[in-house]
Amino acid sequence: MIRKIVHIDESKCDGCGQCIPSCAEGAIALVNGKARLSGDALCDGLGACLGECPQGAITVIERDADAFDEAVVAAHLARQGRAPAAHAPAPPAPAPARPRPLLSVVPSGDPAPQGGGCPGSRSRTLSPRAAPPASAAAAPASGQSRLAHWPVQLHLVPVGAPWLDGADLLVAADCVPFAYARFHDDLLAGHALVVGCPKLDDNRFYAEKLGQMLARSDVRSVTVARMEVPCCGGIAMAARQAIAASGKAIPLRDVVVGVDGALHG
Repeated sequence: MIRKIVHIDESKCDGCGQCIPSCAEGAIALVNGKARLSGDALCDGLGACLGECPQGAITVIERDADAFDEAVVAAHLARQGRAPAAHAPAPPAPAPARPRPLLSVVPSGDPAPQGGGCPGSRSRTLSPRAAPPASAAAAPASGQSRLAHWPVQLHLVPVGAPWLDGADLLVAADCVPFAYARFHDDLLAGHALVVGCPKLDDNRFYAEKLGQMLARSDVRSVTVARMEVPCCGGIAMAARQAIAASGKAIPLRDVVVGVDGALHG
């Protein structure tokens, strides 16, 4: 059957083993100094290990693989003296996604060309509302937007966007603003913003583009805001790889938001 399953690029793996504890099924083991999948039936394809590899060697792909089998997992864990983890019922298979339309990014300040280009992707600077005073930190969210520029989707943001210079950059998973009610006041205020989904998009593209953005601009700091779900760790990994690729010592903060809206870090 064709399904999602973990793939480990052995050419990138340095055998550190940090991915192994993150797998509740014990599906990953070190073999001859490399992390390897112990068996297709042991891997649920959810990607809990995705953000745990400092080398970016782990991805989730779709290929022909044996179905995930909880009985096989239980027997495997029993041999290791470990108790099996509880699993929620598998969700129904999603309908095939429609391909995204190809968009051409319009340079900052230029009008959209006739017959092509998306006016909504034109880069522009906005006038954000002032953040509330520190004494209002415990108050409800103000309801005022703190967005200072457009666009924000990482696919559409120009690599040389002028608002990156001297900015504190917030790299947010696109579910975060829905889960965290005070996103604008507590996380976005005073920051430039790019958003993406590490589950649905290519993290290698994120790392490469962010690296180019950081190398070409004078970003002062990077904050990653991501959800607590395992697959969201990929966006933090992309940010770390981008900072390393830029060759700059840019401070990084990793903020995790629970699905219940609680803020961690």
